Amino acid sequence: MITTVALGLALATAPATAQAQEASNTNAPVKVTLTVQGPDGLLFKGKIKTKGHDVTTATGGTHRCDGTNGGAHPTAVPTPTAALDDAARKRHFIWDGTWYASFDDYSVDTIKNVSGGGVAYWNISVNGTSTPVGGCQFKLNAGDKVAFTWTAF
Repeated sequence: MITTVALGLALATAPATAQAQEASNTNAPVKVTLTVQGPDGLLFKGKIKTKGHDVTTATGGTHRCDGTNGGAHPTAVPTPTAALDDAARKRHFIWDGTWYASFDDYSVDTIKNVSGGGVAYWNISVNGTSTPVGGCQFKLNAGDKVAFTWTAF
């Protein structure tokens, strides 16, 4: 009887322990392939190791970009805009974005001196599908293919 109760308690508490460990490691760095496609061709392609972090742009200032934006995830996770920021810092190119407090996210305006200029925007897709949320809200997984594509309106 005591063995049965002890086993029952062990099984009842095991999932909670596993979930706590999993939640604490949600922002582990992941390696993704990042592509930036401008109106005149490929601007960048490479593998980037990234995790959610604070991002600073000239126009938007410094804000978190870790998946907790807009309440999208309860804990920090790797995101597409954080991946773009990491690529820019590691590969020495510039990007800029406007911060929208109402969305708790950046709008990517310029990458490598290419902007939408009112006729286009930078579409964010992961594994070939446009993200349904902003680039600081979408969770990336290891091996994802992230693309920022200049897209005419």
